[in-house]
Amino acid sequence: MDAAIVAACRQLLAEAGYGGITMDTVAARAGVGKAAIYRRYAGKQEMVFAAAVHDLTITAPADSGSLRADLTALCADIAASLTTIPAPSLLGLLADITADPASAARIQEAFVETERACVTEVLERAVRRGELPAVPDLTAVHALLTGSMLSWILMLHRTDRRTLDEFAAAIADLVTTTLTARPPKPSPAE
Repeated sequence: MDAAIVAACRQLLAEAGYGGITMDTVAARAGVGKAAIYRRYAGKQEMVFAAAVHDLTITAPADSGSLRADLTALCADIAASLTTIPAPSLLGLLADITADPASAARIQEAFVETERACVTEVLERAVRRGELPAVPDLTAVHALLTGSMLSWILMLHRTDRRTLDEFAAAIADLVTTTLTARPPKPSPAE
């Protein structure tokens, strides 16, 4: 059932865009009842985010042995997840999330926290290897990585794989250079 819902959501995104998706159309396409969708997702935003950006099972990239290579892989993963949904649909999804505080809170608590866990793992590896003296401000690093990729894709309309991979490597290089140039301030207690 999970796979049918995700497949239906992705098909409808491709056919009708974000604005053309409703829980009813996804349920009909997936051949499930609407209640089955609502048992999994509180609303359209969560369903589309899980189907088109990433679900809760994302993991940090494999340990490559260096902060720079781990960040490059992480940026490539971010780019890959953000380009599975057409840019206009991604913008619609982000607009709906920010317009609804309850939805934004649910997405923050679930999906964004899984992203932060991936970033944390990469940074903690660098600390264990001695590349960083402490885990830097997690919120800032997460925003630098994700925000840069969002800007590249949505504002500059760069979505071809080669360009994205080159940009991912450039962002990883800049972040690595910044973090290793001077001792980072530890993450503030949250």
